[in-house]
This record gives sequence, structure tokens and C-alpha cells, in this order.
Amino acid sequence: MALSSDSDIERLALAMIACTLPKAEWTHEGHFAAALWLLRHRAHLATPHAMRGLILRYNDATNTPNTDTSGYHHSITVASLRAAAHQLRHHAPDEPLHEVLAALMSSPQGRSDWLLAHWQRETLFSAAARRDWVPPDRAPLPF
Repeated sequence: MALSSDSDIERLALAMIACTLPKAEWTHEGHFAAALWLLRHRAHLATPHAMRGLILRYNDATNTPNTDTSGYHHSITVASLRAAAHQLRHHAPDEPLHEVLAALMSSPQGRSDWLLAHWQRETLFSAAARRDWVPPDRAPLPF
């Protein structure tokens, strides 16, 4: 599903917060759309701690187990929040959010495997990285 309007992004973010978003819409683009909306409109919910709570609740509501091998992943969440915040900083505050999202999705972070340029697969998908922030061990994040 292409998120081509700010109202599409707001609907997705609010549905994620309310735990009513269909799991099929919780895509790579959907994660970034929610992050961008939260950073711009509900910054208090766009902290790593608050995002952990939101995503754990959402996963529980969609029957996605939060374990050492599935569900919530803290290092990916923190890196993605940083990528979204970086993208927002490089756009005017009044620029439509769907345009910011389109720019983000056309950047290297728009690729679903973008984190593997920064982490070795074993490190990124370790239980430690899933539970807490583990810094990149391949290349630093560009932001």
C-alpha cells in the first residue's frame, strides 16, 4: 500500500497506536510512516522507550510474539527512529509528510536490508540487539 497522502500516514499511525492496524499494513514503509508522523506530531511517543511500549502492545494485539527471535527489535527501532529524524531535519517543517516519506523510501534506508550495511547479520539478529541497543559493528550509521 503506497502512503501517498498525509491523511494516509496519519490513519496508519493512529491505527498502530490504537492497535487496530491490520498486520499486513505494518510494512517497512509503514514503520517509517508511523515514525515520521510520531516525530512530527507526537514527539513524546517517538522516544526509544515509548516506541518499545507501542510496538510491544501492537505486536501483542496482532498475535506477534515478542521473543528473542521475533517481534520487537530495539536496535532496529532505534536506528529507524534516527533515520526518520534525520530525514525530517532535512525537510522544511511544513513539507507534506508523504513527500518526506517518499524521500526516505527512495534513500538507502528505503531498502528493507539497509541495516546490513551497518551490522553483521549475526550481530543485528542477536537476542542482545533485539532487547537493547547494540551499536553497528560493520559501519557507523550516517546520521
